[in-house]
Amino acid sequence: MEQLINNFPQQLTEAIEIGRTNRIDFAGKTFTNVIVSGLGGSGIGGTIAAEVVSEEATLPILVNKDYFLPAFVNENSLVIISSYSGNTEETVNAMQLAIEKKAFVVTVSAGGKTIELAKENNLPYILIPGGMPPRSCLGYSLTQLLFVLNAAGIISNRFEKELEKSVDLLKKEEARIKKLAMRAAKKLYKKIPVIYSANGFEGVSTRFRQQVNENSKMLCWHNVIPEMNHNELVGWVDKNKKLGVVIFRNSTDYSRTQSRIENNKAVIANCTSTIVELHSKGKSKIENSIYLIHLGDWISLYMAQLRGVDATEVNVIDRLKGALSKI
Repeated sequence: MEQLINNFPQQLTEAIEIGRTNRIDFAGKTFTNVIVSGLGGSGIGGTIAAEVVSEEATLPILVNKDYFLPAFVNENSLVIISSYSGNTEETVNAMQLAIEKKAFVVTVSAGGKTIELAKENNLPYILIPGGMPPRSCLGYSLTQLLFVLNAAGIISNRFEKELEKSVDLLKKEEARIKKLAMRAAKKLYKKIPVIYSANGFEGVSTRFRQQVNENSKMLCWHNVIPEMNHNELVGWVDKNKKLGVVIFRNSTDYSRTQSRIENNKAVIANCTSTIVELHSKGKSKIENSIYLIHLGDWISLYMAQLRGVDATEVNVIDRLKGALSKI
């Protein structure tokens, strides 16, 4: 896992080349909505993509993480199937339903049933490198989703330069990122992490939560600001040394949201002294997000090492899939 995280900048570079080489031809087709269907390490790319393009996307983008699709999906829908293995049973079922509903289906996968379905139904697909844990291949899936949205005319092509700048940023900051990550990991590995971010960066928080779950083998939760100010903040009443708060921050966060964060810290500090603030770098939302994602990945790995657990194994998920396969 350490090598996979270390290779993230190179993976983004490879993903950009894959996207440029495999542009989907939509032949002037127009859509009324977009659904990205995928779960776990494959689905989080959809969540992040929808957020980083929210200020320019010309259509609503829904991320679907279930066996089924919303009733509104029809021949005017663009459904992007994201399954790294190509065999995620929920996503395969959703893909079959999308085909039945005559939606325009594009598949992003390393193989498996989703690619087989794409070939059987003469549907476009983008093949990405296989043989790795899905959660370690976010760079491949996220990048392809952006290329598909661009090819469909839903976003501009400015994301390409922003991705390239993200690669440069990670390479330049790599040593500092690792140092910050180890410092944060030492504060958090004996805690229950509580993760907060401004609205618009929930995908970053979700990604970190998932990495803490899978890599560090720890429970945690996340919420967004300002939403948590209307409910969860009230729960910060009792002192609890077991909790460690992580706040993902950006200089571009709305000014009143930043004021809320400062007030939240004052409330939370009465309950726990462990508050870790992680500030992004970069000049675009894509750069900010990728920087924080990479930082969070390193933190999750270092926490695994400090806890003495194998960051790669996910035996409990494998057992669940095995049990479901017998039903």
